[in-house]
Amino acid sequence: MPPMTPLVHVVDDDPGFRESLRSLLESENVAVATYAGASDFLERYIPEQPGCLLLGVRTLGKSGQHLQDELHKRGVRIPKLFISAHDRADDEALLRRVRGVLIGDAVARDASRRLALLSPRESEVLEHVVAGKLNKVIAQELGIAVKAVEFHRKRIMHKLRAKTADDLTRFVVQHRLPARRAAS
Repeated sequence: MPPMTPLVHVVDDDPGFRESLRSLLESENVAVATYAGASDFLERYIPEQPGCLLLGVRTLGKSGQHLQDELHKRGVRIPKLFISAHDRADDEALLRRVRGVLIGDAVARDASRRLALLSPRESEVLEHVVAGKLNKVIAQELGIAVKAVEFHRKRIMHKLRAKTADDLTRFVVQHRLPARRAAS
């Protein structure tokens, strides 16, 4: 399945503001979907679609709180940018912010995809490696052979594209992922 194009979701109750943002973003070849409010967005949002949520600060009232609550309840983690009409004074800065958030989302999704490749045992071994434990200690604590730890560690390194244990630790820290939750 080819990767989905990142989509910027613009939520604001002002149609003129939504359309000016659409025009700006599309002029830079950024895919955009606009929504008049939180319920409109929630009806059409596809969590697998990479992208970000661009919220007008006026949406932050009751509608914005409803949106935050509903996203949290659904377990949706989408990067959010809050903007005002004042932010439109510097279109280049706004475009840089949007691009930065889209890149961050792509990196986070890639990290999640790679972590999902780990077996439950590999996730356990990762937790111990990130804690700085030696293979012998990991083997003892997990009740497996040292060779098995070495095997799992090699597969983890390959799946997470790491060359050293420090790379694994950096990966877990950069993505703010507790090793135990990495598998879930």
